Amino acid sequence: MSEKVDPAVAGRIEELRRALRHHNYRYYVLDDPEVSDIEYDHMMRELIALETDWPQLASVDSPSARVGAPPLEKFETVPHALPMLSLDNGFSDEHILKFDERVRKNLDIQSPVNYTVEPKVDGVAVELIYENSRLTVASTRGDGFHGERITDNVRTIKAVPLVLHRPPGTDSIPELLEVRGEIYLGRKGFKTLNDERLEGGLPPFANPRNAAAGSLRQLDSSITAERPLEIFFYGIGRLTGTGIDSHWQVLLLLKALGLRVNPLTRPGLSVEQVLGFCRELESKRHELPYDIDGAVVKVDRISYQRRLGATSRSPRWAMAYKFAAVQSTTVVEAIEVQVGRTGALTPVAHLRPVQIGGVTVSRATLHNEDEIRKKGILIGDTVLVQRAGDVIPEVVKVILSQRSGGEKVFSMPTRCPACNATVVRPQKENSDDLEAAHRCVNTTCPAQIKEHIKHFASKGAFDIEGLGDRLVDQMVQRGLLHSYADIFDLQAAAIEKLERMGPKSAANLIAAIEKSKRVDFHRFIFALGIRHVGEHAARILAGSFSHLDDLMRASQQELEKIDGIGPIVAGSIRSFFDQSGNRQTVARLIDLGIRPRCRLAATPGRLTGKVFVLTGALKTMTRRRAGERITAAGGKVSSSVSPKTNYLVAGESPGSKLQRALRLGVEVIDEKQLEELLPSEP
Repeated sequence: MSEKVDPAVAGRIEELRRALRHHNYRYYVLDDPEVSDIEYDHMMRELIALETDWPQLASVDSPSARVGAPPLEKFETVPHALPMLSLDNGFSDEHILKFDERVRKNLDIQSPVNYTVEPKVDGVAVELIYENSRLTVASTRGDGFHGERITDNVRTIKAVPLVLHRPPGTDSIPELLEVRGEIYLGRKGFKTLNDERLEGGLPPFANPRNAAAGSLRQLDSSITAERPLEIFFYGIGRLTGTGIDSHWQVLLLLKALGLRVNPLTRPGLSVEQVLGFCRELESKRHELPYDIDGAVVKVDRISYQRRLGATSRSPRWAMAYKFAAVQSTTVVEAIEVQVGRTGALTPVAHLRPVQIGGVTVSRATLHNEDEIRKKGILIGDTVLVQRAGDVIPEVVKVILSQRSGGEKVFSMPTRCPACNATVVRPQKENSDDLEAAHRCVNTTCPAQIKEHIKHFASKGAFDIEGLGDRLVDQMVQRGLLHSYADIFDLQAAAIEKLERMGPKSAANLIAAIEKSKRVDFHRFIFALGIRHVGEHAARILAGSFSHLDDLMRASQQELEKIDGIGPIVAGSIRSFFDQSGNRQTVARLIDLGIRPRCRLAATPGRLTGKVFVLTGALKTMTRRRAGERITAAGGKVSSSVSPKTNYLVAGESPGSKLQRALRLGVEVIDEKQLEELLPSEP
């Protein structure tokens, strides 16, 4: 028999839900919050605690219900009552002027037509259906007529109201509302997501759009809940109960209902003003916190839209003005091979310079020989190249129709282009397959030495200020550096003689080198450049050993027992320390005064075995620094909340991880409580 509901509890739960919906509306729609993040979090925590204690009062419409539903076996196909058509594209002022001419001709009017223009966000188009104010269905655009049901995933997005907001002074809201929008990942969220994937040993997403699409197509919506997805709503399908005859008025209604509309949208424009606004948007596209690839121009009057109608694939009352492409065609003039610090040979295409998104692109990575064969790239080919955000330009495909017959096949060299040593393509461990990369077998290869030194001095390693790539290149060419240990033998007199260096800059560099000698253990491990050991694995190792000697002596079996260190990484570590040259280099570093700070030794077992997840912004340190200190004290930092998580550290503006942690009963602590758990900084 279920426990009798306490009316006071039920009332408080409903009060909290109303308050949180109101504050979501103020934050996401109006961009004008009335409470601090801390006050909001306290309300959310109280609501989740009450719903946990009184499960019979739980509701799928609650603001707390954003942590994900049980995984699906597959996505269900759902029809769109009104097709989600694509837009005709234009690329110049002339295209916009001709669009305006067609509109007035089809309407049989001579007077000017008013347009509403909005940024064309580069994301994933979706349709959401609200019935009696509640979100019931969300689906992808699909082929325009049928999409995939992604309701559980969309419900995890904070900016999507689960219940529509009732505008003040309004007695009713539409019984049925089909609303269209664009789900996207902002640039900051995209970077954070990729950083977390790299730390977890996963490949990064190529661009924000791919990341958004991949996030929405997760069968397990708890994964989607971890992704910082956002949305702008831009139009409707079906809508009951209104007589609105203006697209701009529709957007204002959506905003009043709690649906986020792009604040850059500009209404009531003549065609001349449309041209000016499109140029304005294009000029500041790279300043926005999200990617846009154009502007959408729409006839504002809905009665005109109905008269204009649509073709089988696009409406006649709207068009997309596309900005300078982030894709363009060019020619592969040559393919050069670069040598990395692990000896991997990477082919790089030298391209005929081309403007892509306002940037001149003349090179693009080809990754490896398999990638070249897969895409069928020949020297001399005309290719499609793309660049998104800060991602390295890449060759998308070959334009086969442009081939002349004079193109040349590229083959990977059998000798290293830097040292002429033998190049091999090793076999994968525990597999008959070959690795993707070709490798130079010479560990004293000058190209590898340069990259090793650059890695050693990089921000995640010794972080030696002033020792940049060009300076390292000079030092290796002049014979000042033969390994990263030589950095600590550098003399100011020799540095002064290098290009763009003098007594002051040389003295500053020597001081930076000296300062770097007191380095955290995990940074020291990462700096060694052990294959497969990135920053995340280095932190795990630093939290598992109390001294460098213990790590160097650890057997492969001992290493494999460490949570987060698999057989491949363990084998790579053991192989590194089994080489006498590497052991000698490490010993030399110690002789030169390097003192890795092994904090586990100072606080044995304090956080050993404890799993932490960080969310939100911290005030007194970065999340990276917090992770370093947790690992140094024996703890482990994970990127996602699970039943194994011991603590969730919640900073300002925590994401959906907070809600998931509370649902799972994970202890939530703030920054001050974390500081109390950690050993004091020296």
